[in-house]
Amino acid sequence: MKIILAPMEGLTDVYMRDILTAIASGHGYDWCVTEFIRITQHLLPSKIFYQYCPELLHNSQTAAGTPVHIQLLGSDPQLLAENAQFAVELGAPAIDLNFGCPAKSVNQHRGGAVLLQEPETLHQIVVAVRKAVPRHIPVSAKMRLGYNDRSLMLDNASAIESAGANWLTVHARTKADGYRPPAHWHELANIRQTVSLPVIANGDVDSLSSLAACVQQSQCQDVMIGRGAVSRPDLVGMIKNRQAELTWPQLVQWQLKFLENMHQAVVNPVVNEAYVKSTEKGALGRYKQWLAMLSQAWPQAQFLFEKVKRESSYPVIVSLLIESTQLV
Repeated sequence: MKIILAPMEGLTDVYMRDILTAIASGHGYDWCVTEFIRITQHLLPSKIFYQYCPELLHNSQTAAGTPVHIQLLGSDPQLLAENAQFAVELGAPAIDLNFGCPAKSVNQHRGGAVLLQEPETLHQIVVAVRKAVPRHIPVSAKMRLGYNDRSLMLDNASAIESAGANWLTVHARTKADGYRPPAHWHELANIRQTVSLPVIANGDVDSLSSLAACVQQSQCQDVMIGRGAVSRPDLVGMIKNRQAELTWPQLVQWQLKFLENMHQAVVNPVVNEAYVKSTEKGALGRYKQWLAMLSQAWPQAQFLFEKVKRESSYPVIVSLLIESTQLV
């Protein structure tokens, strides 16, 4: 079984990819995918690709050695093809195409899930990108079950397959569903019966039991995990290597590393194209976001979150995090 760390805008940035793949090191993710890079009017400069994917300067891998694929979003086949070609020249090991983003601001500009109303456009985009990059570079797509409904679900999957995609990841909801439960995993089984390319299941996998249900209903052998990977960073180890759950003190050490990595990017700017701009407020906000998600599985995280949610001092938050190990 392949387990992939999902792209999530505003969540799985370089710092989150680094820490999650480090926690899972040795028995974890087969690859991860960047947040989407929006392609609108021109060929993007290299600094944009480096900002979204600093790993390009490190053999396109996280520090733990997990490959990082580049995800592009847009509607112009030729522009997407040109940017995909450039990304590969910069070192991208694979190109993923976003046909699933449900955000209104993205859909209004013909990006993401809105294209699920246009199977022919999906086909044209995948064809153009496939032709633009070398054959040994995989081209994949990520979609939802549909836009307002599932009526074009099989047409979209077939359009992507016939265009030459190497695999297809499907979030088991429509755009209209948003993120409301349940995920309709059974529909992925229908897609698998229609297309022959590998189909990767995505949506609502956040535990061993939900993984088993997803695999059984979807008939997919491979799974992409999103929010469940962030709220349960030990989940992939439990799946792949029957690792024990992380204790709170163990998780605190990873949180300290996460905070330190972001803090160093704020106080010690690196002068190169790969530097990811950040502020202390932004860095601490990202940590609090993660802490809130961790509270779903660790009660200590909820207790700590209440203490730090209005705190703006990095040293104070670090101190409170260390003190939280005494709650065990």
